Amino acid sequence: MKNIVILISGAGSNMQALVRAAQQENWQQRYGARIAAVVSNKAEAKGLEFARAQGITTEVLPHQGFASREAFDQALSALIDGYATPGQPVLVVLAGFMRILTPAFVERYAGRLLNIHPSLLPAFAGLHTHQRAIDAGCKFAGATVHLVTAELDHGPILAQAVVPVLPGDSAAQLAERVLSQEHLIYPRAVAHWLQSA
Repeated sequence: MKNIVILISGAGSNMQALVRAAQQENWQQRYGARIAAVVSNKAEAKGLEFARAQGITTEVLPHQGFASREAFDQALSALIDGYATPGQPVLVVLAGFMRILTPAFVERYAGRLLNIHPSLLPAFAGLHTHQRAIDAGCKFAGATVHLVTAELDHGPILAQAVVPVLPGDSAAQLAERVLSQEHLIYPRAVAHWLQSA
């Protein structure tokens, strides 16, 4: 069984889209995969309630309790690795996990650490992507699923979705349009990864 661990920090809408896809498409039968746990660095993350309601194990590991980013990432790795099965390492999926991961963590999960970013990478890595796209006069924006590397938001691209930037768009309006596409492409990209793994 391929176990998937999803990391969140908030509402986890992309996590919810992944859980629904896993249920509707029967990832367990189709790919021999299941969402084994949802882990958050924030106890108040609303996505944890959804995961629990779906019968998924949840874990909370507050980053404030650690002296360094490295110490937190080591503890997070130990938690994630607890969901590995013999001969089958865990797929780690970032779904609004608002922590920059250390190079050692990224290397540990190289090739099986996925993220979704709300821009058409390589454009607008980092934060405030929607406002930056509007300010730059972009006609199109979108979302990118990519493998995580040590360089922030620069790993190999697995999937992208494009949305128009409409006249008069606010960052919030554009974000909403992009998020609806994220919910479609992230489950597809994860399913494709599982199929080819």
